[in-house]
Amino acid sequence: MKVARWDLIERVPLGDYKVFRVRKDVARSPRTGLPHDFFILEGSDWVNVVALTAAGEIVLVRQYRLGTGTESLEIPGGCVETFDDSALHSARRELLEETGYGGGTWTFLGAVDPNPAVQSNRCSTFLAEGVTLVGPQTPDAGEDIVVELHRVEALPSLVREGQISHALVLAAFQFWSLHRAPPR
Repeated sequence: MKVARWDLIERVPLGDYKVFRVRKDVARSPRTGLPHDFFILEGSDWVNVVALTAAGEIVLVRQYRLGTGTESLEIPGGCVETFDDSALHSARRELLEETGYGGGTWTFLGAVDPNPAVQSNRCSTFLAEGVTLVGPQTPDAGEDIVVELHRVEALPSLVREGQISHALVLAAFQFWSLHRAPPR
């Protein structure tokens, strides 16, 4: 069964805050006919990278996140910049900048809508197999990143223990799991 589309009445830009823009959409409910206000965060698309070394280690990054006020253990990732040719180009660039790792064989695993209720962007996940350390980290000015290599077998424990709790990282792991699963 399909859901009826809401008719857009008005779109009003409210502010530009570098990382995202805020807009107000006024849309009419197809069920009630009444208008409702929705506040939308517009931002760049994002990329995540599940990066694996030939030795069977996954490249993770640890950084402090002000949103939660905690350390976060994550996979490398970031914004698709306007100067990037593609999401794949962004993923390769982010992996190199954040970790110093590069090379390998790359596969697109999938994309998710981080929060379609209030965000307009998408997050694409790539698998990079056989990466090697090719240079130093060159993080952005607003990043302080510690690179950690973990055995792939340790990931379930890291998730169960709450060390990895970033929702988009968990979505990336799900894509990776589906990629690794034998076809039925």
